[in-house]
Formats: sequence, structure tokens, C-alpha cells
Amino acid sequence: MSKNNLKSISDLFLDPIDQDSINKAVDTLLSSIGEDPNRQGLQGTPDRISRMYTEIFDGYRTDPDILINDALFDVSYNEMVIVKDIAYTSMCEHHMLPFFGRTHVAYIPNGKVIGLSKIPRIVDMFAHRLQLQEKLT
Repeated sequence: MSKNNLKSISDLFLDPIDQDSINKAVDTLLSSIGEDPNRQGLQGTPDRISRMYTEIFDGYRTDPDILINDALFDVSYNEMVIVKDIAYTSMCEHHMLPFFGRTHVAYIPNGKVIGLSKIPRIVDMFAHRLQLQEKLT
């Protein structure tokens, strides 16, 4: 697919997540902690978790070339470009618990700049992976 033929948000994604493996792992986890995965309150939980993981970990499947979509522009200046207060939510790679914050991105162009709207999208792509908070801030 050409980068310019982006028709829907799903066109950004590479291979699909393995929801069946996640469902089985969640079922095993529930059993391992002494829960009955078949009790009424937990019925469907493995499927809900796998659908949630599909969304919160979509950064692994996002194609950066399609995300940027040719939004690189030639420039002759070299002043710093800064985008501040980009909100993000991510998952800690040590504990798999959520964390959130704001980050700032700054760079000095080397003959090219990226469209400003792409910078928060790139932050989001990396935030939607297992991360250390220190790497995103």
C-alpha cells in the first residue's frame, strides 16, 4: 500500500495481535492465582483483556512510514523545533501497570522538518508499547 493511500486507521497497522494466545494466557493467569475463569464475573474476561491489549499495545504494529505519510519538508533554517506538553499513557515494562504523563519533543532540523501533527502521533506510537517512564519523559 502506498503511504498516500491511507484510508482508515487500521491501515497504519502491521501484523494483527495474537488474541487467541492472549486469551489462553489470561485464562491460565486467572487459574494460577486461584480464580475460576468460568465463574460468572470472569466470563469473557480473557477476550476483554485481549481486545484491550490490541488497543493499548498497537504501537508494536504501527508502521512509522505510514504514520508519517510523507510529512517531511525541506527547510533552510536550523532553529530548534519544540512541541510541548504531549499527553501520553503507557504501560510499565517492569510491572505491566499503566502510567501517564506529558512529554516535550525538541529537535534541530537538518534540512528537513516533520509536520507538527506527526510528533504527538509518534509519541503515541512509542507510548503504546511496554516502556520505562524515564524513556518517554
